[in-house]
This record gives sequence, structure tokens and C-alpha cells, in this order.
Amino acid sequence: MAGEPSSLEEVLKRDRHIVIGGLVFVSVVSWLYILTGVGMGEMASATEGAASAMRRAWSPAYGGLMLAMWWVMMVAMMLPSAAPMVLLFAAVNRKARQQGQPYVKTSLFAAGYVVVWGGFSLVAVFLQWGLERLLLLSPMLHVSSLYLGAALLIGAGVYQLTPLKQVCLRHCRSPIEFIARYWRRGAGGALRMGLQHGLFCLGCCWVLMTLLFYAGIMNLWWIGGIAVYVLLEKLAPAGHRLGRYAGGLLIFWGAWVLVRALVRWA
Repeated sequence: MAGEPSSLEEVLKRDRHIVIGGLVFVSVVSWLYILTGVGMGEMASATEGAASAMRRAWSPAYGGLMLAMWWVMMVAMMLPSAAPMVLLFAAVNRKARQQGQPYVKTSLFAAGYVVVWGGFSLVAVFLQWGLERLLLLSPMLHVSSLYLGAALLIGAGVYQLTPLKQVCLRHCRSPIEFIARYWRRGAGGALRMGLQHGLFCLGCCWVLMTLLFYAGIMNLWWIGGIAVYVLLEKLAPAGHRLGRYAGGLLIFWGAWVLVRALVRWA
């Protein structure tokens, strides 16, 4: 009996290290996949030739490739900002185990979160397909219409100022509040909580992710810039104010692009 507390402490410490190591591993692998050009190289080879690229037939294999690209990008961009929530969930479960209560794997919570962004990735693939069919997407996968580009920027800016954005951002920035309000027991409860938190994050950031179409899905600087912004918005002390400033900037940027389009048309 004397050795039990020490043994339990070692188990809890090991679990904490496993959770942190798992988050770091998945995030690093996702970013390496993007930054080393593995996924981008496949995507580039699939988009060679301007005219043929815009008219190519989407096969199941190509659609699957695009889904994988989007999903990896979403994991790389969003999982780091969700780390505080995942770690808090793991800490509460460690406390439950310490008190002799049922213990649920943190991976179930994380899986629910990742599944939500997988759903968004599927929608993004269909949007990409539609834009290509309408000849509104270049071979490098950025919008070829200034009007559409302006609409994306202005739309993202306006959404940053909406109450829905602020509500979702508040839940993303307040892990303790989320745990207190939405805690569910058991494996099904953990998965449900992951889905709920993923939906809040989706509500917070989905419009920002559509901006990948503006500068290009293959633009690594753009991908990294949006990821850093999301991280600051969710974790920085003044992140809730940052969203409003970014909204105004995006609206101004979109208006400038729209003026360029009108001048060119005239």
C-alpha cells in the first residue's frame, strides 16, 4: 500500500507527458508535411498546365488527395491553438483517476476535435471543385477574380465583428468555462466534448480558413500567417481585441481590391 501513491503519481506524470508529446508530434508531423513540400509537391504536380488543370476531371483519387491536403493543413493550423483545452481535459481526467473514478483517454477528445475540421476540409474540397469548374481558381489554387477576392476579404472582415464570432472565440479562449459547462462522462462524453469544442473553433475560424483561397492553398507564407494569427487570437491576453482590429483591416483590404477591380473594368 505504501508504494501505491508513488506508483499512481508516476502513472499520472507519464500520462501528462504522453498527451503533450502526442500534441507536439502530430503538430510537428503535419507542419513538416506541409513545409517540406511533400503535400504541396503532390498538389503542384496535380495542377500542372493551366488550361488542362481548370478542366481536368476530378477522380476519386484526386479528390482524396485534396481532402488529405486540406485536413493536414487544418490539423497543423488549428491543433496548436487547441492545446490548452486538450491539456486541461487530460488534467481533469488525471484527477478523476486519482480519485478512483473512470478514466477516459484524451485521444477521444482530440479525435472529436479533428473530425470537425475533417468535415470542414470536405466542404473546402467541394468549394475548390466548384471554383475550378467556374474557372475562378488559378492552377496554383488561388482565386483568379479580383471581385471574388474582394468578397472573401470583406466577408472575413465583417464576420470578425459579428456576435457569433465573439461567442465562439470566447469559448475557445476559456477552457475552464468550457469544461465546467460541457463536461460529459465516459468515452462517448469525451468524443462529444471534442466535437463541441471543435464546432466552437470552427465557428470562430472557418471564414479565416476560406482566405486560403485568396492567396493560394499552396502559399506557405499565407498558411503560416493565418496559423500564427489564430494562435494569437486564441491565446494572447488581448486576443479578443485583435479580432476586431483584424476585421477592420480585412474590410479595408477588400475595399482596396474592389476599387482595383472597378478601375481595371473601367
